[in-house]
Amino acid sequence: MVKIQAQGKIITCDVGANLRQVLLKNNVDVYNGNATVINCRSLGTCGTCAVEIEGKVSQAQWREKARLSLPPHSPNSQKRLSCQVKVLGDIKITKYNGFWGQGSDIVWSPES
Repeated sequence: MVKIQAQGKIITCDVGANLRQVLLKNNVDVYNGNATVINCRSLGTCGTCAVEIEGKVSQAQWREKARLSLPPHSPNSQKRLSCQVKVLGDIKITKYNGFWGQGSDIVWSPES
């Protein structure tokens, strides 16, 4: 089991678990605003579940890289799409503002 620290919660999950699924199951707000309703449901095409991750996770694959290279995201950003990430070790998650989570203001951090 590994630990995820997000939105003031500590969540445990199996190694290899999908980050988006674990966060939603534990009532962590992965989406901002109407993105809660209007999202691609884990296809990796909308980009609304973007978060910043500290810790060991799977490498970004072509679909995630492609989506994060398009506006409003930036290819230079450290954000990842939670729907495309497998948790491989203990991690800390930070969510930023903006419909796609592309902003620079923190919505929630690992501790809050």
